[in-house]
Amino acid sequence: MTIMVTGATGHVGRHVVQGLVEAGRRVRAVTRDPARAAFPAGVEVVAGDLHDPESLDFDGVERLYLFPVPATAQQVMERAKGVERIVVLSSGAVTFGMDTEFHLPVERAVEASGAEWTHVRAGEFALNRLFMWGPSVRADGTIWDPNPDAVSFPMHERDIADVAVRALLEDGHAGQAYTLTGPEVLTARQQAARIGNAIGRELRFRDVTVAEALEFYRRQGGFAAQMAPFLLGAEGYEGDEAEPDWEITPSGEVERILGRPGRTFAQWAHDHREDWM
Repeated sequence: MTIMVTGATGHVGRHVVQGLVEAGRRVRAVTRDPARAAFPAGVEVVAGDLHDPESLDFDGVERLYLFPVPATAQQVMERAKGVERIVVLSSGAVTFGMDTEFHLPVERAVEASGAEWTHVRAGEFALNRLFMWGPSVRADGTIWDPNPDAVSFPMHERDIADVAVRALLEDGHAGQAYTLTGPEVLTARQQAARIGNAIGRELRFRDVTVAEALEFYRRQGGFAAQMAPFLLGAEGYEGDEAEPDWEITPSGEVERILGRPGRTFAQWAHDHREDWM
């Protein structure tokens, strides 16, 4: 049995590949640039791009880990007719009705395909902190965030991958949409303290307004510029009005599915300590 992993070099996908290899499964890892990819021995590495469905070779593939690309999801499903089980990397924003344009169309295309499906609706990635705070932490140990006491429950990307691997390999997950979160509710200040402990530096928050922080992240560009309005509460998930506050309660799904607690933010900070240096 061959399991195809799309987005195989991504933050979650590479851990899905690793988990499947450790389980002794045959993996076809899809990447746009195979020459630059580094995978465990025995992984079949192929060139492919979800934005170009005809570049994807599903010959012999029985199970699929699908990275979300809504623009081509329907065409990808048409090419994946022989795939029996599909696990979708989705978002908890779908659960709360905030996402109607990105992950939801992918979920619907997969559900209509006739394959057995599971949606892994990931909550806030702890990696968001690295993408937002990393440049200023590395530069001078400061964080541009006007709400240091705002709470969230960020999760380790490896827990998302572990749940996806379970759903790919085990029976009993068909037709399920799992909303995942980190195991603990933490303020931004507490998260910064855990990062500081991991790298041996004391981090401090700048006294900034939302407007000042937004301008800083716009200048930073990339992910920070794109996501700062939502993450700082200035806009909703899809760029409309800011969402109302949601009750902050970890879902417990990671522990229920994996039989162990989710990895803590402190563990995540330790695992990424070199990225902050």
